[in-house]
Amino acid sequence: MEDGLENCLKEVEGVSEKRSGKVRDIWAIGDKLAIAATDRLSAFDRFLTLIPYKGAVTNLTSAWWFERTRHITPNHLVSVPDPNVSLVRKCTVFPVEMVVRGYVTGSTDTSLWTHYKKGVRNYCGNVIPEGLNKNDRLPEAIVTPTTKSDEHDELITPVEIVERGLMSASEWEDVRDRALKLFAFGQQQAKEHGLILVDTKYEFGKTPDGEILLIDEIHTPDSSRYWIAASYDQRIAEGKEPENIDKEFVRLWYRDHCDPYRDEVLPEAPKELRLELSRRYVNLYERITGEGFPYEACKGDPNTRIHRNLQKALS
Repeated sequence: MEDGLENCLKEVEGVSEKRSGKVRDIWAIGDKLAIAATDRLSAFDRFLTLIPYKGAVTNLTSAWWFERTRHITPNHLVSVPDPNVSLVRKCTVFPVEMVVRGYVTGSTDTSLWTHYKKGVRNYCGNVIPEGLNKNDRLPEAIVTPTTKSDEHDELITPVEIVERGLMSASEWEDVRDRALKLFAFGQQQAKEHGLILVDTKYEFGKTPDGEILLIDEIHTPDSSRYWIAASYDQRIAEGKEPENIDKEFVRLWYRDHCDPYRDEVLPEAPKELRLELSRRYVNLYERITGEGFPYEACKGDPNTRIHRNLQKALS
């Protein structure tokens, strides 16, 4: 879904203003956006590799959660014309990612465990208790915001968010409360499917008439960390990492084979590693939704397929 999609979308009436993020390509269509989730995998603030079916998994997983969380907050989703594409309402995006954490873990520069093991106990305005080990559960879920950037996300406190004018105090309190409610709902749903929703990130935007919407994605294996609930206690007792069903094991592979923040050229992830992550992504979709992954709908050249499905949706 690269240049071919860009060229064929030019033929769809009203499509303009293409821009690319870390893992999505976005086109403006009147008062809406067409967001194509690609198979690109991003971590450490950079592109790592391509994962088969990743784009469709994240797009369809988000759509499933968007429909089931409207009682907590309205969101930007209008329709899903293709497994890889969502049509959404345009918003002015708050330049803050609302990261919600239920456990002390992680391997990136902004992760809670990275800072906690260095002695940090005040993290994004949250006081973290002493005596916690890696992968321990926090006493309660906390919101640890970061700045939103295509280059490098940075930790930030609620006070700094307001002082820098990124959000008003009332906007911060509003989206913080929504994020915590979404996370509690997500954890409960995950528990019912034998999973632990460990942490995640949410993004919000504001419509021209001032309505705040949940945007981007929700509870996908790209934006969230999931562990297998049945083996968690035993593996922690044995000093092992929890069984994960997200991209953390790929992050750890890169950590073991290079410096992913500083090395100009990164090693290519082995094929078996990429296929295993693809399998885990599909497994997560099927466990969460209770539905089989729609391989048939993903067949064929994605550029031709998306062009056809978007034309149909916009006609």
